[in-house]
This record gives sequence, C-alpha cells and structure tokens, in this order.
Amino acid sequence: MKLLDSKGRLFAKVSILDLGAALIIFLVIIGIFIVPGKSGVSTIAQASKKPIEVDVIVRGLGIRNPESLIQQFENEKKTNIVIRNQPAGEVYVKDIQPLPRTTVVPQPDGSVKALPDPRPEVVFFKDMILTLGGEAQITNTGAVLGNQKVKIGTLIELEGKDYNFNTSTIDVRILN
Repeated sequence: MKLLDSKGRLFAKVSILDLGAALIIFLVIIGIFIVPGKSGVSTIAQASKKPIEVDVIVRGLGIRNPESLIQQFENEKKTNIVIRNQPAGEVYVKDIQPLPRTTVVPQPDGSVKALPDPRPEVVFFKDMILTLGGEAQITNTGAVLGNQKVKIGTLIELEGKDYNFNTSTIDVRILN
C-alpha cells in the first residue's frame, strides 16, 4: 500500500489539504483557549488606586448668573465628568476659585496694566479654576480616571443637572 496515491490522498483515504486545514484549525483553537498570553489581562486592573486632585480651568463660560453656578457647586459638591466623549464617573468639587475678567490697558508711559474689563457684557462670562477630587488608578504612564488617562491638557467635560461645559486640565496631583 502506497503512502500517497495519485490524487494526493494519504493511505488513499484522507486528502493532505484537508489534513493541513484541520491541523491549522486545531492549532488556532489551542492558541486562543489554552495559551492566551497577556492579551486577556488589563494593565489598568493591575494598577493601584490612590486619591488624586485635578485642577481644571474654565475660560469664558457664558452664563446669566455665574454666582448661582458657583453656589450649586458648593451645595452639591459632586459633578459628573466626561473624558474623550466617555463617561468617567463622578468626582468631588473640592475648591472653586473665581478669576477676574481683565483687559490689557496701555499706559501713557508705554507699560501695560491688567484692569477690570469695563464692557457690560462681561458680567455674563465667567472664568474660574475648579479643583476636582476622586479615586484614580495609578499606572506607570499616569493617572487613569474612569478608564481614561488624565494629564495636563486633557479636556474634561463637566455635567450636572443644570450645566454641561468643557474645561482644560492644568494640574494633576496624586495624593498619598
């Protein structure tokens, strides 16, 4: 009895191509289920959680009554955040620092001064720095808040019952 016949069958029963295809399928199944490697392990799940503070700056927020928004932050003490269009959970509003609206005014001696902006519409725009606090996973590449990395320059959207606006991260502090 020949090992291969004229049609390329092994022992005149099984095609070599069918045997090769079955072997490849078998190896793929072994590769997926038995030897998955590190593909199924999240690096975020292995990170430690620590409290962080994130300072964000709000520039030119158009609002009819800025003091009511500041009062709402002080009363509720929490806000929802969205990072890169992904909900990232709830954080505490630890501090609110309103910033004055100023304009540069040239002086007769050639110097310039920052003086309060005299335009009447300025009362409807608010600048402020908010300090947000929460628990973040700390990886070797930085803080991860709600499965999103938070670094200086990251845009964070604040969302509440009566507001939804964007801010920019200006500082990230990992607390011990």
